[in-house]
Parts: sequence; C-alpha cells; structure tokens
Amino acid sequence: MPEGDTVWRTAHTLHQALADRPLIRSDLRVPKLATVDLTGRRVIEVVPRGKHLLTRVEGGLTLHSHLQMDGAWRVYAPGHVWRGARHQIRAVLANAEHTAVGYRLPVLELLRTADESAAVGHLGPDLLGPDWDPQEALRRLLADPARSVGEALLDQRNLAGIGNVYKSELCFVLRISPWLPVSRVPAPERLPTLAKKFLEANKARPARITTADHRPGRQLWVYGRADQPCRRCGTLLRSAAQGPPGQERPTYWCPRCQPAPRINPNE
Repeated sequence: MPEGDTVWRTAHTLHQALADRPLIRSDLRVPKLATVDLTGRRVIEVVPRGKHLLTRVEGGLTLHSHLQMDGAWRVYAPGHVWRGARHQIRAVLANAEHTAVGYRLPVLELLRTADESAAVGHLGPDLLGPDWDPQEALRRLLADPARSVGEALLDQRNLAGIGNVYKSELCFVLRISPWLPVSRVPAPERLPTLAKKFLEANKARPARITTADHRPGRQLWVYGRADQPCRRCGTLLRSAAQGPPGQERPTYWCPRCQPAPRINPNE
C-alpha cells in the first residue's frame, strides 16, 4: 500500500521526468476531465503532500492525484512498452523525453493552484514536507485523548504520511498496544519523532525496512506477519481490523510485547 514515503518517491520521479518541460501529450481518462487538454503547458513541479500528489503546470493549474490502495504512476522513455492493463490507465502526461502514466488513480482532478487547500488543506504536518512540525503533530494526536493510538496515527489530519505499515511498526517498536488510548501512551512525543525517522530512512528505498535487517523476509517487525513468531519474544503475532465502521484497516501486533490496555471503569 502506498504510504508517505512511496508518494514522496513517486513525486520525486515524476518531477525529474516532467518538470521544466512543455507537455506534448495530455490524456486524462476520467469523465470530468475528458475535454481537458494541457498540451503546450510547462510542468512547473510535482510535489507530495502526505499521500497526495500535486502536479503544477503553467497557467495556475494543479493536477491532483491520490494513489489510495493500489494506484501508481510509472515513467517510460520514448518507444518503451507500457506495462499494465490499458483499461486501468487514468492519465498520460508526456514531453519529448518521458511519458508518465497513471494507473488505477481513484482521485484525479484539476484545480486552480491557488485552490489546492480544498484538496489538501485539512492535512496535518507532513512527515516528509517542509511544513513538518513535531509539536503541532503531537498536539493534534493528543487532541482526542480517548482515541486509540492506532486510529490517531492513521488520521491524516493529525500527521500526514502514515499508513497501515508504519502504524503497526511504530506501535510495536514503542511496545504499545494499537488500542491504547493516546492519553495513556508513555512519552507520546516519541510517536511523531519515530514516525519521521522511519519515513526519512525509507523514502529512497524501494523496499520498506524498519528492523535494520535488509534480508528478504526480515525487513519488518510485525506488518503482514500474522501467526508468525515475534522477532523479539517468539509469541505468535496477531492481526485484527481497526477503525470506524466502513474504514477498518488491518493492524498487526504482538500480544506479549504489546499487551492490551486494561480498562479502568473509573476513568
């Protein structure tokens, strides 16, 4: 699943391929943009904002895309065969040197650059952005003290860029249950600090690593490893859905290293 580091890397690749060059082809394959033609406009820059991609072009326009679960952008040199099913292509942007193809993009819209806040203004501090502010991120995380830390970390209004992988890995490394209320997290300032460390370390890597072990199959502590032994204690790891109805996401944890919070009826 694309998370903030993947989106950062995608934006970097798109920027290198498209920035400072005029478009010679523009094909946006969603109904509301079917008549839009950006041909001739120079791409100014491609920037990430949390899990969002903003492609800014001349004339004060921004093409906003979001990868969500399985969207992707790929860049091809002239003459190279495009991978993937043609019916999954939602966008094609090309200059004389490169062609960027967007697949399975659940969000694709054209905005005035001055109105980008309508799409991304709700986001919290970006873990990989110039606006990163760990104190503000912490303030937002603690604003709803009864909320589980797993849900609070996934809420992009608190801090932008964390998905299911980092949510599970952060909680494991800090030895806290994903269901622990944020008000009961020991030293909660460690949450944004470690999140920043993880994403910075992985933004240039094709394979995400949180264990410092680069060997295949050894790169993550708990994510995707349900019913396998914990790398710390050997207890079988568990997985369960977490989140509000309709927005549940899988969470992975070790029941021994991250014991469930005890409920105090007087709280």
